[in-house]
Amino acid sequence: MYAMNVARYHRFPDCKRRGLWALPRLAVFTSEECHYSIQKGAAFLGIGTDNVYLVGADERGKMIPAELEKQISQAQIEGAVPFFVSVTCGTTVLGAFDPLMAVADVCERHGLWFHVDAAWGGSVLLSQKHRHLLDGIERANSVAWNPHKMLTTGLQCSAFLLRDTSGLLHRCHSAGATYLFQPDKFYNVAWDTGDKTVQCGRKVDCLKLWLLWKAVGTEGLEKRVDRAFACTRYLAEEIKKREGFQLVMEPEFINLCFWFVPPSLRGKQAQANYWERLGKVAPVIKERMMKAGSMLVGYQPHGSKANFFRQIVTSPLVTRQDLDFFLDEIERLGRDL
Repeated sequence: MYAMNVARYHRFPDCKRRGLWALPRLAVFTSEECHYSIQKGAAFLGIGTDNVYLVGADERGKMIPAELEKQISQAQIEGAVPFFVSVTCGTTVLGAFDPLMAVADVCERHGLWFHVDAAWGGSVLLSQKHRHLLDGIERANSVAWNPHKMLTTGLQCSAFLLRDTSGLLHRCHSAGATYLFQPDKFYNVAWDTGDKTVQCGRKVDCLKLWLLWKAVGTEGLEKRVDRAFACTRYLAEEIKKREGFQLVMEPEFINLCFWFVPPSLRGKQAQANYWERLGKVAPVIKERMMKAGSMLVGYQPHGSKANFFRQIVTSPLVTRQDLDFFLDEIERLGRDL
């Protein structure tokens, strides 16, 4: 929402004073795999969810740049003014990374603000081994990053990063309340960040990241990221060995998506109601594990795919024994279904 508001102000600076009256119909573009906050932000800002154009994604959940071009043309035909493109690094379900370089090229051709939602996947930049997944992020106008996700800093710890160094965020958001933000203090008032934000009173969220970084160091953060990838790879290989477990797809990130097929459904994929019945398995296993108090894991459908589990391991305290228990417990809870 911050990115959308800043991008709108950058393109139409009169909107801060004159409001929506100063604006044409605006168009936002994002992947069909985007986080719901894009639509929510468009609604809050008065852009409207009908003006969020969802761009098609491939079978791995990545935005298709050619489809973005088509949607931009369609918006223009419909009389809208394209101004903002949001891509995702680490989609919520599949963990997909949109092709940043190709989308940046499209934004450059059309003069559009290029925002990267790296809330989930941004921490991968700390890993020398895996940071290639974010190649092109340096071309973004703005980036969102949540250290409280993959790095497990305390909630909440979210960063909004801008390429601009001219004070754009301050000009966009400031109200100039001199009873709080006096301009004649003895120190550099550029350090007073409060007038740049929507909130006035808030916690010093960046302290959580600073404390973690000081505690474990840059190498320690990199090890956390690499370890999360290693845990996912271990589980993926174990799933391939176990009867009744089936990957939805090979993981690119640390989102491990899989089905557990109970004995009663094995070998029956040809039956007409197979996927309907399989879709009921994950909710029952989830209910059983919650009532047993043994563990927690999420599940969801995705497009035409029936409910499947989505396991994500970020805690540095999780052991290989824990990972084995996770698979054993799902098998135990679902073997009679």
